[in-house]
Amino acid sequence: MTDALIDVHHTTRAKLKAAHPHLRVGWGISVQDCQPEPGAESVFATYVHPRDEVFAEAARGNHWVGVQTYTRIRVGIADGRPVEIAGDGPKTLTGWEYSPDALGGALRRIVGVVGETPIIITENGISTDDDHQRIEYTRVPLASMQEAIGDGIDVRGYLHWSLVDNYEWGDYRPTFGLVAVDRSSFERTPRPSLRWLGAQHPSRHR
Repeated sequence: MTDALIDVHHTTRAKLKAAHPHLRVGWGISVQDCQPEPGAESVFATYVHPRDEVFAEAARGNHWVGVQTYTRIRVGIADGRPVEIAGDGPKTLTGWEYSPDALGGALRRIVGVVGETPIIITENGISTDDDHQRIEYTRVPLASMQEAIGDGIDVRGYLHWSLVDNYEWGDYRPTFGLVAVDRSSFERTPRPSLRWLGAQHPSRHR
């Protein structure tokens, strides 16, 4: 399936460029902040390569690559194989580790694979019913992104996930939206995080 997806991407990219030379073509990849636990360094590559780095390699030569980051994943070792280590800290409504600085770690890891291909943050956010937590989970990633840019990583844009609460992973319970949605009336109510994000300027996160 991985080979088929990559073949489709390369073929589609070639056809688009042939028909519309002005288009800037790329694709988005789920890239979490994967970190090896002590002693698991020897198997770390066998975890991250098929998970995301093989798709990042296929993005070389694209005009951009999208990075979608939400959490940290700790990688341990058991019976000589990589395993995910579940932490006992706070979790988001999706059950992912609460790790607001994950974006910076994901960018620093994946840039070593994509090289000079420009990066766009195509998804970053948190599933929570606490909007103050949402603001913090946006503030810290923006700051870590600015630090990465300062270190020379070519990041061209940031897209927050998501504007409105949506149907996510099988139900409506994981609320990612900057705007709340009443599923009975469909009324949409902007959260304070929407106003906060709209007021931000990159210089505030340097």
